[in-house]
Amino acid sequence: MGFRREDFIDRIDNQQDWDVIVIGGGATGLGAALDAALRGYQTLLVEQADFAKGTSSRSTKLVHGGVRYLAQGDIGMVYEALKERGLLFKNAPHLVKEQEFIIPCYSWFSKYKYLIGLTVYDLLAGNRGFQHTKFLSAQKVNEAIPGLKQKNLRGGVRYSDGQFDDARLAINLAQTCAENGGVLINYMKVTGLLKTGNKVSGIRAFDMEGQKEYTLNAKVVINATGVFVDEILQMDSPSTKPMVRPSQGVHVVLDKSFLNGDSALMIPETSDGRVLFAVPWHGSLLVGTTDTPLNEHSLEPVALDKEVDFILNTAAQYLTKKPKREDVLSVFAGLRPLAASGNGGDATKEISRSHKLIVNASGLITITGGKWTTYRKMAEDVIDKAIEVARLKPVKCVSKDVHIHGYAPAGGSDTMAVYGADADGIKKLTSANAAMGAALLDGYDVTIAEVVWAVRNEMARTVEDVLARRLRILFLDARAAILMAPVVAGIIAAELGYNEQWEAGQVDVFTRLANRYLLEAYYPDVEKKRKKIAI
Repeated sequence: MGFRREDFIDRIDNQQDWDVIVIGGGATGLGAALDAALRGYQTLLVEQADFAKGTSSRSTKLVHGGVRYLAQGDIGMVYEALKERGLLFKNAPHLVKEQEFIIPCYSWFSKYKYLIGLTVYDLLAGNRGFQHTKFLSAQKVNEAIPGLKQKNLRGGVRYSDGQFDDARLAINLAQTCAENGGVLINYMKVTGLLKTGNKVSGIRAFDMEGQKEYTLNAKVVINATGVFVDEILQMDSPSTKPMVRPSQGVHVVLDKSFLNGDSALMIPETSDGRVLFAVPWHGSLLVGTTDTPLNEHSLEPVALDKEVDFILNTAAQYLTKKPKREDVLSVFAGLRPLAASGNGGDATKEISRSHKLIVNASGLITITGGKWTTYRKMAEDVIDKAIEVARLKPVKCVSKDVHIHGYAPAGGSDTMAVYGADADGIKKLTSANAAMGAALLDGYDVTIAEVVWAVRNEMARTVEDVLARRLRILFLDARAAILMAPVVAGIIAAELGYNEQWEAGQVDVFTRLANRYLLEAYYPDVEKKRKKIAI
């Protein structure tokens, strides 16, 4: 089976019984569905929005062990994450690459402190293809990061970690799952749980695109909905106490000239006790993050002014070119689904970063917490538990040695490299129709062919799907994304058979959404007509 929503809908129209149903299409859910499919179980995943719509597209784009967790003494968690970092580097080299980080040292004490700590980090990582930690002179630091403040700089500690594109990895995981027999549907919302006696035996779900309700049976149901896990738990038992405490993390995106180098900056001790990263990403500079406890959650969280100011003010202490609010190209917020400690405290340092797995008396399995780097191990744990709970035929996990869809040695242009082996397919579209090679907007290297590819092969259904999670433009430059929206709407409409009213509605909806990624409103007068090309 390919990766077409229409084909998946046909499949569930004709198949009501499944071994495993996974609710949630973020990192955790996609990992669980892939693991189940690889073991040969009849697997269905449903997602209420687009794949990686929530937290899983809003990370710091790092595949790492967590230097801060090492400082806190959580050796086991760091070791597990570094092991998983190595597996991702091996199985998805088109998306995961080595990134050099530099910690600037403004005292000799800090030099030895960070050098010793990161040497331990290297030892925990073992021999998995990353550079070892090294002390750099002030001159070498200046050469690597010309935009760094030089006054009193004693040098810096260089270390390596992994960087990736989170939403692209999510799509590739979904494609890998489909290639192994899994069925995945976006824009299908779970409206209730089925029960046989007091045991969960499936789900009720509503296809928001096809406007159709489904009743689907399963031997086991896995709740992997991130910050929304409590909503599913309460479908099982309305009296369930919340098990997740969301924490908001915000990132701002700036022009790469603020760092003016290829090395990333790691600020190890901010005023709130976190670390701050400034990382080159897709030709821009990603700076974050914050850690703000919240009592509410949503699919589109909004950055607080105090969070944006904290990031800009902290970065300004280290950069010669001080970023201001008007320099921000995009700002986005994500909610970490942290497993609540139960003591009622507000400090997110009291809330576990490790993943948490629970099984209700009904047999409903819930997994939450964790982070992108450990998605595969989380999946292995939850499917092992599903085998036990549902008494499925035992099959060992094989995901450690499975290449992710698009697997190809790293290389090529920054834009096309993330497609890996799929880049050839996009090039063939352009070869067959030269018009598809046109840029969506002057000065940007994303093309019409990439939008067509996203619709035909990556299950993109809306302008937001394309510009936020397939091409990442919304996260890199929200104003540019607004200008691209009419062209993208026209292409999608031509591909899926929608009319001009749908196009206009999509442009309006996306423009309002994109303004939530900006610090100042931007509503340009753009022509709402589709690109006139034969596709």
